[in-house]
Amino acid sequence: MNTTILPDSIDHLFQNAFTPEFWRKAFSILIAAVLILVVFRVLQVIVSRAIKKTMPEQKAQLVKKAIQYTGWVIAIVSVLESMGVNLSALLGAAGIAGIAIGFAAQTSVSNLISGIFLISEKSFQIGDVIQVGDISGIIMSIDLLSIKLQTFDNRFVRIPNESIIKSNVINNTRFPIRRLDVWVSVSYNSDLKKVTETLKDIASKNLNALNNPEPLIYIDKFDISGVSILFGVWFEQSKLVDLRNSIIMDIQRRFAEEGIEIPYPKRDVYIKGIADTQIPDLRSDRRGQSAGTNT
Repeated sequence: MNTTILPDSIDHLFQNAFTPEFWRKAFSILIAAVLILVVFRVLQVIVSRAIKKTMPEQKAQLVKKAIQYTGWVIAIVSVLESMGVNLSALLGAAGIAGIAIGFAAQTSVSNLISGIFLISEKSFQIGDVIQVGDISGIIMSIDLLSIKLQTFDNRFVRIPNESIIKSNVINNTRFPIRRLDVWVSVSYNSDLKKVTETLKDIASKNLNALNNPEPLIYIDKFDISGVSILFGVWFEQSKLVDLRNSIIMDIQRRFAEEGIEIPYPKRDVYIKGIADTQIPDLRSDRRGQSAGTNT
């Protein structure tokens, strides 16, 4: 083991640990380290205020963290130098250990590189609502290693940047307006022209829906139980819940008033070998048997 790195300093430290001179020196080192951290903290606040209006929030956070980490590094180096630690030999040993750590930290390096790509790409920012797979939430922070989300049921989710890069990410709040798609099914006996006019009137009278762009009404296909129609209504992104609740209630109420039937799946069952004319006779026999049992 190389005795020029730490042992001499450690021996000297233990030999003088209980002397007044040692405690004076330790106190001065502590004061110097605290002052360094305070200076960098003040610098962090000044810089964050200066770039607040000119730089996106996620980049501003990275700048603040870079200043914070720089302050810690300088404070630690200053403490080690004051203790007489040979930093050149220590850094050499750390370089060898860093190679081994690098192989073990491939995932972290991948997340770090992915974080740089995410920040430069600007697909989303802090405060946006995104969906990654089956996870949806509000972005709390965008860091070099991961993204932190707050879900709508108030849970904290951390997603590694590498997973974000490899996944499809939906940004629900990138644009000021969105379209709510509601699938409606009407019976085959319905007048489709009347149905489309009713849906247009529902959208125009809903306070949470926008008149421009106009609502989308798309007659899709003949489904199992009825005709399937796509009803798309535009809205401001902050009114999603209000519009979803109100538009479904409006459709149910107006269809009932206009006599438009919303079908449900029905199935007729025929028993092989029994004619339709025999079914009423079987029902009457069952009624007679039940009446005899009651008497």
